Amino acid sequence: MERAKARGRGALSNASGRFERQYVEPADDGWDKDEEDLGAFRTETIPERPKTIITYNTSPDISFDRTINPYKGCEHGCIYCFARPNHAYRGLSPGLDFETRIFVKPGAAAILERELARKSYKVAPIMMAGDTDIYQPVERELKITRALLEVLSAHDHPVNLITKSALVLRDLDILAPMAAKGLVKVAVSFTTLDRKLHRTMEPRAAAPQKRLETMHALADAGVPVTAMTAPLIPALNEPELERLLEAAARAGATRAGYVLLRLPLEIAGLFTEWLEANYPDRAKRVMSLLRSAHQGQDYRSEWKTRQRGDGPYARLIADRFKATTQRLGLNKVSFELRTDLFRPPRQIEEKRQLSLFGDEPAGGV
Repeated sequence: MERAKARGRGALSNASGRFERQYVEPADDGWDKDEEDLGAFRTETIPERPKTIITYNTSPDISFDRTINPYKGCEHGCIYCFARPNHAYRGLSPGLDFETRIFVKPGAAAILERELARKSYKVAPIMMAGDTDIYQPVERELKITRALLEVLSAHDHPVNLITKSALVLRDLDILAPMAAKGLVKVAVSFTTLDRKLHRTMEPRAAAPQKRLETMHALADAGVPVTAMTAPLIPALNEPELERLLEAAARAGATRAGYVLLRLPLEIAGLFTEWLEANYPDRAKRVMSLLRSAHQGQDYRSEWKTRQRGDGPYARLIADRFKATTQRLGLNKVSFELRTDLFRPPRQIEEKRQLSLFGDEPAGGV
């Protein structure tokens, strides 16, 4: 019954989160009720009013120390999404709840401006979308991501974006001028060229060709583009690695990265359920290869190994990635975002106040 309601979604079930005392599981009672009577999983947005918007981390295996996530949960429905377990902290399921009950932060831009104005704030590039996609479908209407970019642009603050949505092109009027100042880079998640695999694995995300067109448009506008071939799933999209990198390079990407499939907590069960339903012929091989990179386990959370694994299979992927990026000229140039242009909101306000008395410094703001 749950699967019938979940058509067009990624997860196939909606099991209770790990913190719940009661476990709820649908069962066929033999009455053969029509699917329409059961109701469908519809997307619901739930407003949040956080006191802060920048989240800091000290993880040694990622390249940024702060993120902004205007949305929790993601309608794209990617079955592999490592953020799924976070919904359990809210008493919800990392399965279909994660795709249909989206927490949104409508006041995010104002909070960000207050945080940037603090005297204790030290500028460094912000990663937008450390967890879920900042350009998922609800962004078309809510425009929270755009409002955040407007604040960052107004104060010349550096920012990294990662998305699998063509909606990022809507904001080229902000991103292109920022890129000209060395203030922005965009990574496009690019997992497969196989439309069938895409439809089942990432049901509400942009199609493969659309992502290539997005890379091309960003690059043409002068925005540095990275292709993130992540996650690589053994024996599923991993055989496409070289073709993915070649297509991305032709589309204008200058850098690339990859992450091996991660299956922490509830994701392991959700993914194996999806895998056995959609690719039963390859399910055992996929999991066998993945476990070979994690010492026989579905996943290990240790720094460094959690994203790449280790052992012969993991090394083979690393060698293939390195050889292909070198052949294509990817990752030859490292592009560091500028931090010296940042103008805190309080400094701009102080200059405005001085100008009221005719004391504005030469050149204005």
